[in-house]
Amino acid sequence: MRKIIQSMSVSLEGYFEGPNREIDWHLINDELHTHLNEKLRPMSGFLDGRRTYENMVAYWPTADKNPANSGPTAEFAAIWRDKPKTVFSRTLERAEWNTTIKREVVVDEITALKREPGGDLALGGADLAETFRRHDLIDEYHVYVHPVLIGRGRPLFGDADAQKKLKLIDSKTFSNGVILLRYQA
Repeated sequence: MRKIIQSMSVSLEGYFEGPNREIDWHLINDELHTHLNEKLRPMSGFLDGRRTYENMVAYWPTADKNPANSGPTAEFAAIWRDKPKTVFSRTLERAEWNTTIKREVVVDEITALKREPGGDLALGGADLAETFRRHDLIDEYHVYVHPVLIGRGRPLFGDADAQKKLKLIDSKTFSNGVILLRYQA
């Protein structure tokens, strides 16, 4: 059975974005970008919330055409563009780039999707991930802790009704000081 993997960058305090939605503090170098490409390339698709999808579609469809972008950045543009994407939104009217719009997270549909053959699915967007977490649909958490304090922002995890024990299955330190913590739910 394929897995749903939430992957997110956070500051040392656990914020995934600053108070004005800024993510300019992310320390993505070629080594980390290559790693992310290697993880995402075999996946079957992306499951994103509206804001994440809109941020991605604003940049990635043609990022590989920009000569200023490095090899791993250009590589990711093709990975993102070619993969099937599902965006969960009640307001989005239309979507491009191999994208399907779903209005609600239906647990039985997601469970059936996990049973289909193919690679794992990448989950993006904090609000969508919170919904998936409430329904116990996330199989792994990949948390990239950046060595930066941003002072305030939006925490990756909101309040939960129940405690959930996770199992550390891997960790990796990158040359820029980012640490990956991989947990199995």
